[in-house]
Amino acid sequence: MRQTTASTCCYCGVGCGVLIEHDETRIFDVGGDPDHPANFGRLCSKGSTLHLTGDIDARALHPELRLSKQLGRTRTDWNNALEHAAGIFAETIRENGPDSVAFYLSGQLLTEDYYAFNKLARALVGTNNIDSNSRLCMSSAVVGYKRNLGADAPPCSYEDIEQSDCVLIAGSNMAYAHPVLFRRLEEAKARRPEMMVIVIDPRRTDTAELADLHLAIRPGTDVALFHGLLHILLRDDQIDQAFIEAHTQGFDALQALASEYTPAIVAELCGIRVAALQRCARMIGTAPSFLSLWCMGLNQSTSGSAKNSALINLHLATGQIGRAGAGPFSLTGQPNAMGGRETGSLSNLLPGHREAGNPQHRAEVAEYWGVEQLPANAGLSAIELFEAVRNGKIKALWIACTNPAQSLPNQQEVHQALAACPFVVVQEAFFTTETCRYADLLLPAASWGEKEGTVTNSERRISHVRRAIAAPGEARPDWAIACDFAQRLEQRLQPGRPSLFAFNDPEALFEEYKPLTRHRDLDYSGLSYRLLDERGPQQWPFPGHHSTGTIRLYGDGVFPTADGRARFITEAFQAPKEDYDARFPLILNTGRLRDQWHGMSRTGTAARLFGHVEEAVLGLHPDDMRARQLLDGQLVKVGSRRGSLILPVQRDESLQHGHAFLPMHWGDRFLKGLGINILTQASFDPLSKQPELKQAGIQVEPVALPWEFFALVEGQLQHRFEALRPLFEGFEFASFSLAGRDRAALVIRAASGSAPDAEPLMAIDRLLNLADGPVLAYDDTHRSVGKRVRLENGRITALRLAGETAACQWLKGLWLDGEVDPDLRRWLLAPLSTPPHGKRVDNDRTLCNCMNVSQSAICAGIAQGLDLSGLKQELGCGTGCGSCVPEIRRLLAQVTVPVSV
Repeated sequence: MRQTTASTCCYCGVGCGVLIEHDETRIFDVGGDPDHPANFGRLCSKGSTLHLTGDIDARALHPELRLSKQLGRTRTDWNNALEHAAGIFAETIRENGPDSVAFYLSGQLLTEDYYAFNKLARALVGTNNIDSNSRLCMSSAVVGYKRNLGADAPPCSYEDIEQSDCVLIAGSNMAYAHPVLFRRLEEAKARRPEMMVIVIDPRRTDTAELADLHLAIRPGTDVALFHGLLHILLRDDQIDQAFIEAHTQGFDALQALASEYTPAIVAELCGIRVAALQRCARMIGTAPSFLSLWCMGLNQSTSGSAKNSALINLHLATGQIGRAGAGPFSLTGQPNAMGGRETGSLSNLLPGHREAGNPQHRAEVAEYWGVEQLPANAGLSAIELFEAVRNGKIKALWIACTNPAQSLPNQQEVHQALAACPFVVVQEAFFTTETCRYADLLLPAASWGEKEGTVTNSERRISHVRRAIAAPGEARPDWAIACDFAQRLEQRLQPGRPSLFAFNDPEALFEEYKPLTRHRDLDYSGLSYRLLDERGPQQWPFPGHHSTGTIRLYGDGVFPTADGRARFITEAFQAPKEDYDARFPLILNTGRLRDQWHGMSRTGTAARLFGHVEEAVLGLHPDDMRARQLLDGQLVKVGSRRGSLILPVQRDESLQHGHAFLPMHWGDRFLKGLGINILTQASFDPLSKQPELKQAGIQVEPVALPWEFFALVEGQLQHRFEALRPLFEGFEFASFSLAGRDRAALVIRAASGSAPDAEPLMAIDRLLNLADGPVLAYDDTHRSVGKRVRLENGRITALRLAGETAACQWLKGLWLDGEVDPDLRRWLLAPLSTPPHGKRVDNDRTLCNCMNVSQSAICAGIAQGLDLSGLKQELGCGTGCGSCVPEIRRLLAQVTVPVSV
């Protein structure tokens, strides 16, 4: 019998409530929870398709072990797997010390999972070598909050978005990365047009389309911009002197620094007009309430901490903090990056927002855990950790729920490190990730909808995540795997002592963790699973004597510092590590797409999520395209100081001249060549240790690969994907994606300087189901051209074009349509870029993923005279998550309105 379970989404840090329809075995559908205060029923395109992702054929279902790097993994049982791991870790620790092992976690774990791993690393193993991919996401924001305000505590709530008079969005394409919150902002501005929106971003994104003022600054110049704004606010007497004197310290030094950032100097540094800079300052200085929102554009930088602090300085100088519609508000990139920070899942942290480098904090946690002491040695952050793996200092590495072989910068060195590490454990729900190929031990983990615990979202709101269905195969919850392993390791490292990991369920972990937050800034002590179930998600702090959570912080002007005062941070602008030069004349920016998530281990299994953007494409300004004589879709070689990649290029008018853009999501699984992050740099901020993923110097040049390949096949997609991917290592270019909606297909594009031998093509044909059966075939060996189309029951089910691929797009459209017009059958193998005899085959991008509305359908509606409201009513587009609305508006704006004479 079907039932509904309330849970939360597993993507971004908004923490949307989700209602899961299931029968305890299978999830049938999802919907937004109208009672959840984070989203009130809204979901983005990713969240609304959660039930379609996580293909069972991509799931890790059983433990797998190999005893040598030269051997393949074979199935084993949990007892043997964890006994083997405990033996290896214990031996490594005895021979090389506790810092010879490390743990690398994910921002998608539950709080209880984090707590188990932290206790394992610090209390049992005795190492601070535990970090998470939140280091790549939010660590600069952490430093900013702690330095300026005294604690890693975002002071605002989502309701401030609706209540603010002036919203500044810096370094975030919120419309793509946090679409549910962007809808709230969009609706608030529609209700109150006088609300001002400022967007600071080198690109003119969908977010910038909403802005009253878009500052397209040079990448990396945010610190100069914020100091320049402060300069003008000081000049025009638009600061709150009373607040500064009563509640802050260090303003005189900052004021002296800001005096150097005159409008002319800042405009030159940032590449903007003086008038635009002055208008921005005026909008901030005259607004009754001022709210700032930011994400990776500020954080992923070698000066990320300085950027965060410089922005928070503006709030302190204007007294715009601690009240409705005002304050600095970071947008968290992962569903539970906050919970990880709270429990200490960065190498420099301990549970309860304590510092690993603070002797008193270490003593407090050691006493609570009942151990003699915690390690004093500084732990390694993500970039440092994998460098230590590469140089042999880390000899046993445990990776849980993350994919460093796709997400870390400078991928050549990351792959070298993983290949060289003597023992790698990967605890993962999906065996298909790039990191899994390096696993000596693969442990199957439960995924979304299959486990219980808590998460904390961007506004400090804690939700109880409930299990809807059992995990498939032998997959287990992450906390249970960590505790089982820890108990076995205890028997080897400290036999005879009572176990520190005798937890029977996640609630027991939550209850043990709670007291570590008592009297801290994030006080959880009044919370319980029962209270969260009865009253709904709550914001911390929530001490034992409270009856409800805390909406916003610092309303009394008292900050969690030694003297109760906030700090102004004085740091001069420093240029990014890489900028334009003669060898690398373009600046590469990376970012998110609307419908994909991180490395696509989950979203990459849902074909409909490729409908908007099907493959990795480099975006360049039209002037840069013309200067290099490049055409849309042409293959180019993109090179940085670390490596190179071949992929298609297209003109992108949202970019400035000299800038390039790549989506961050494609790794080596989907794009041959180790993926996008082979280009990015590992240089990091000295305080936050967050790498500068957002800026790298690159060069772009055309590449001649005349022999082209295109294939499409439906059915058994993950099995075919795994089998086919290795066969394309010999091609200079290879891209893999999915297509379709009700029916799905694997789509492969490849190119090479010359035709491959016949045998590899025959092997590919066998896996494409084109070797025999009802297959139309054409071969011209002299020109190295070969084509195959499989027809079953009047439908195309597989096709392969090699050596000449002109017809690939309309043939793909025929596959999408379903039935093949009999008049077209004899043209299926012809070298035609369009269908014959004027036949129409639709094969354009899906603009509205929620309602499956194509761009051509929307354009047809516009041609009939429909406005946005009419399109929503007639086609349904824009009525789901709303992410397509900015693009629809742009299409409407292109319509020429007749002028009456």
